[in-house]
Amino acid sequence: MSASVPPSPGLRFALLVLVTLTCAPDTATMAAAGELPAISSRQRAEKKSFTDGEIVDGFLKTAFGAEYHLAGRVDRIRKFDGPVRVYAESDRADRKTQLAKVVADIGKRVQHLDIAMIETNEAANVRVKLVRDRDLFRTISSFYGAEKAREIRSSLDPQCLSGFRKNDNFEIEHSDVILTVDNGDFTFFDCAYEELLQSLGPINDTTSVPWTMFNDNVSMGYFDVYDQYILNLLYDPRIKAGMTVAEVKAVLPAVLKDVRTWVKRVNDLKE
Repeated sequence: MSASVPPSPGLRFALLVLVTLTCAPDTATMAAAGELPAISSRQRAEKKSFTDGEIVDGFLKTAFGAEYHLAGRVDRIRKFDGPVRVYAESDRADRKTQLAKVVADIGKRVQHLDIAMIETNEAANVRVKLVRDRDLFRTISSFYGAEKAREIRSSLDPQCLSGFRKNDNFEIEHSDVILTVDNGDFTFFDCAYEELLQSLGPINDTTSVPWTMFNDNVSMGYFDVYDQYILNLLYDPRIKAGMTVAEVKAVLPAVLKDVRTWVKRVNDLKE
């Protein structure tokens, strides 16, 4: 999660840590990953047609709750309320370039999300720390302390992780992502998409939805159609930070109609 300074006691945090298996990115972003067979095969088999109920079910299960959190309520919508600027901390130029293409792909596919890379840390509200696998536990410890790091490792054994700090209005103020750079391209891209997307708000993993990357049993490595529905619902202006489940359900039918139109167009879907 955190590539920044350790959290202060007065701040509320929601922490998501997830185990990432192997995979790589979407064919629309092959420039980022190169020709990776695992990506091509997953995309050929990808389910792209969903009922309203299937989309809403996954959205509610990932946008509310948290697989692992440190403090604060998790029964409200959490999202950025403004531009998202991503800074990468690493001496690996190749991984930074790949990350920039992942960020650009996310920005292309989420209609109301203004997200882009930035060159300076001071202006960033998402900080991505790229580390060697052997340094992962030490990095987690530097942010959360040794005791919390041991708890994270024993319960989740992550290869990458993300989390965010939110204010009293449930607006995300800052997100942190830790990615490993030396576990292969599949793992890097799978982690990069999954953690960046979850750092934007949908941090609850669920094993009951088989089409989302926010499922510990699923590896994507690219921004799949189902998760585009989830992120576009979350960042529609009518879905506001701090909303309850009941409040969200009241506006979802109208929002989903517009989101379907957008996702169909940006993916050139024929349905």
